[in-house]
Parts: sequence; structure tokens; C-alpha cells
Amino acid sequence: MDDQTTINPSSDDPKSPLLLPIQVSSPRPQNFNSLLKSIFTPNNTFIALGPLACLAICLTVDLGEPKTTRNMLAVLSWVFIWWISEAVPVPITSMSPLFLFPIFGISSADAVAKSYMDDVISLVLGSFTLALAVEHYNIHRRLALNITMIFCGEPLNPRLLLLGICATTAFISMWIHNVAAAMMMIPVATGILQRFPESGPQSDINRFCRAVILGVIYSSAIGGMSTLTGTGVNLIMVGMWHSYYPMEKPVSFSTWFLFGFPLALLIFFALWGILCIFYCSKSTGNSLSAYLDKAHLKRELEMLGPMAFAEKMVLAVFSMLVVLWMTRSLTDDVPGWGALFHGRVGDGTVSVMMATLLFIIPNKKQKGEKLMDWNKCKKLPWNIVLLLGAGFAIADGVRTSGLADVLSEGLDFLEKAPYLAIAPAVCIISGTITEFTSNNATTTLVVPILIQIAETMNVHPLLLMVPGAIGAQFAFLLPTGTPSNIVGFATGHIEIKDMIKIGVLLKLAGITVLSLLMPTLGPYVFGTNRQVGHMTTPDILPIWPQTGP
Repeated sequence: MDDQTTINPSSDDPKSPLLLPIQVSSPRPQNFNSLLKSIFTPNNTFIALGPLACLAICLTVDLGEPKTTRNMLAVLSWVFIWWISEAVPVPITSMSPLFLFPIFGISSADAVAKSYMDDVISLVLGSFTLALAVEHYNIHRRLALNITMIFCGEPLNPRLLLLGICATTAFISMWIHNVAAAMMMIPVATGILQRFPESGPQSDINRFCRAVILGVIYSSAIGGMSTLTGTGVNLIMVGMWHSYYPMEKPVSFSTWFLFGFPLALLIFFALWGILCIFYCSKSTGNSLSAYLDKAHLKRELEMLGPMAFAEKMVLAVFSMLVVLWMTRSLTDDVPGWGALFHGRVGDGTVSVMMATLLFIIPNKKQKGEKLMDWNKCKKLPWNIVLLLGAGFAIADGVRTSGLADVLSEGLDFLEKAPYLAIAPAVCIISGTITEFTSNNATTTLVVPILIQIAETMNVHPLLLMVPGAIGAQFAFLLPTGTPSNIVGFATGHIEIKDMIKIGVLLKLAGITVLSLLMPTLGPYVFGTNRQVGHMTTPDILPIWPQTGP
């Protein structure tokens, strides 16, 4: 066929426009190689791998009755492939249980949706709002510089300075998310390190730079272990405890602090000691003194100016929130102020209430302007909120579908483990898994299984749940273990071999400390030396109970 074809309708006029030739392009063969390359990209491959893995499990795996057990395993494979590969954005993947669970008959739409908004989620939203206010008014930077100046003495002691930087990071991480704490302190740390000249890899200065960055990323993880709101892992574990055992005494903010703070403190000093041994020699102080003194930190602090009214009010609100968290539930003899409301008030209630004050109190900068407005809240990390909700939904799905019973059979060797070996064994398992997936995902997968094993062993569930959750936070070996590690690795001051060398020792130190505290402090704080009632197994997913008593 010619490239030109004349369309000649019935017309006697040879000059009619209808007689003019019309260009018709001949079809050209498509470049199938380019087409295939555009389709089979690594990202698209992982997108397809999720549902394909789900389909393969549904067609080939037989876990007996009920069929929801197999379906839950299939859905888990889909969600975790997307989570690990990030082929689909993590927040979107976190919402996938909202349509996968009803489609596969695991739970109703209403039931799974309730997992995405409860008192624990409220606690997170309120805490993040306060954290945004702290960040907006540079309170975190002012606090970091003041504390660091305390430890920058004359003559310069590099070990003391390292302690100050790490302690500041750990303290900030106690009250806000680990990643946020790391991102706040890394600029402070690198601002100090920028005063040093670029030197060879074996120099005292270079080694100290590595110690500072490693100290910041690991201190942010350790500090988060000490409080209930320090990391999402703690919230997930506590939320599961309330869901599985609603009739038992809940783990409140103050209860967790009684165990988490001594644990974090001991691991923190282990970290500091390890860093000093490897990176701070006797000559380090002399090498650093020419480039770093209090004058640098003082100039940074002077640039911030005096503390304004707005900063003081945000700090006051934040301090009041911490006090209310700590005193809501104390002991059986001294119940705390929460008893005045007959157990209807939870930690999330307080968090949202105090965050609301930020939108009421004026900042005295401009007329009618408050400490916070909604535009400042656009940075709220909804990805973490959705990830927490997905974690709660998956945990309930694993339990109600019967999958936890099947998976627990793979860890049945724990049933024969000696009492004192339970905590280290669980911590090692959880600490290994968390190096290859997120801390929250590890907790979501492991803790429901540990609850089933605890039921079989007839021991207190928290004896296994707490080591499982704490072990999930020991992601110390690889940059991809947690976003905090990536933040530090991106500075270029550390290498993977540094993380592996220090991370292995720190992980061993953490397992040792946890193994000592669980059988000693655990019975006093969590009552792990007594029996609890059997877990609840409702037909549908429950509303997650409040964190209050």
C-alpha cells in the first residue's frame, strides 16, 4: 500500500479539496525490546511480585482450616514484599490491609479500619504535633547546644564531649521519634565536625568524627527504648498487650519508663564505653583542642538569640505533658490522677489535649497568631501513623485468622528453653530479623507469635513480648536497618565496617543487659512472676483498648 492514498468522493470538481491527497502513515513495527524494558523495571517487578506471591500461596499452600489462616499468610507476603522493596510507597502499602483483609475474608471493613485510629494513634498524633512545635521554634537546637557546652571543658576531654553529644541525642529521642531525634542532632554534630580539617583515615580527628556520628545514630535508638512514645515499636507492643489481654493491667507510660529507662541507661553507657575504646585515644584531646572549644558552641547559641515567649510556652506545654504522662498511673496504692476519671482517660487523651493548647496560646509575635497553626502541621509524619495502624491491623489479623498458631510451631523450641534463657533467645531472634526489615514490621510479625508461645509455656506473655519488642530495636549492623542509620551514613563520616564492628558489640551488650533485667526488674515492673488470664479471641477485630487502666 502506498504512503499516499487519494480519497475521491462523488464530485465533478477536480479542484475540490476533497480530491486532495491525504497523508496516511503506514504502521511501523514497534520496538518490543524497549517496550519490555519499560515494563519489566525492578520497581514494576516488585509491584507484580506482591500479588503474585499472594496468589501462589493461595493456590499451593494448605494450612488446614480455617482458610483464613492461609489467606492471612498470603496477604502478609504481599504486604511485606511491598514494604521491604518500597516498590509502592510505604504509606500506601500500609493502607493495603483496608482492602485486602475484607477481600480475603480475614475481617470486615469496619473492624480493620478501627485499628487505624485508637488511643495509641492519638498519642502519636499529639506527640508529633508537639515535636513539630519544638522543631519550629528551634528549642531542640538550643537544648542541644546548651547541654553540649556543659561537656566541652578546658582542657578539652574528647570522651566527655562525646558523652555530652550522645546524652543529648538520647534525651531528645526519649520524647520524639528516633528518626526525628537523629535528624535534629546530626546537623549539630556535623556543625562541630566541620571545624576539623580533612585528615587521613587513621588520624585521631577522623576516628573521633566516626565516634560522634555512630554515637548520634545509636543514641537515638537507645533513647527511644526508655519511654513509651520514644519509638513506634513500644507502642505496637503495648497496643498488642491491651488487645490480647484487655482484662489485665495495662502498660502505661510510667510503667514502661520504670523498666525502659534503666535498660536504656545501661546500654547507653555500654555504647559510650565501646566508642571510647575504639575511637578516643590519649592523643585525641590534643588533636581536637586546636579546632574545637566553647567559643564555637557559644557563637552558635548567640545566633539563636534569647529565648522568646513562644519558646518558653512550648517548653512549658511539653514539660507539662511529660509530667501528666508520668503521673497518670503510678502504683496500686497511689493510683495517680487518672483514677479521677475512672480509667476513661488514656495517654493519647493527654497528648491530644496538650497539643490542642498550642493552637490556643498566642505566640506574642504577631497579633492573633498562635503557637501553632495547621500550616505548620503539614509536616506531620502520616507515613508513620499509617504504618502503626497497619501494624495493629496485621497483628489482629495474624491472631484472629489462626496464623499465629501455625507460625508459633516454628519457634516451639523456646518451650523447652530454661527460664533464664528465654529473654536472650527471643532477643536474638528478633534482633536478627530486624536487620533485614523495619523495626515495626519485625514487632508486628514476631510479638503475636511470642504470645502464642507464652500461652503454650504457661508463662507471663510479657516475659517474651518485651524482649521481642526491645530486640526489634537492635538494628545496629546495617545502614538500611533503620532510617536513623541512613541519616548518619549519609554524612560520609562512617562506613559499613564501622557499623558492623560497633553494632555487633552493642547488640551483644543490649542482649546481655536485657537478659539481666527481665528476670530481676521485670517481675517488679510487669508482674511477670504471676499468671494471667487467657488471651481474648473475638470473632471480629476489636477496637484497640485505651492505654489507660
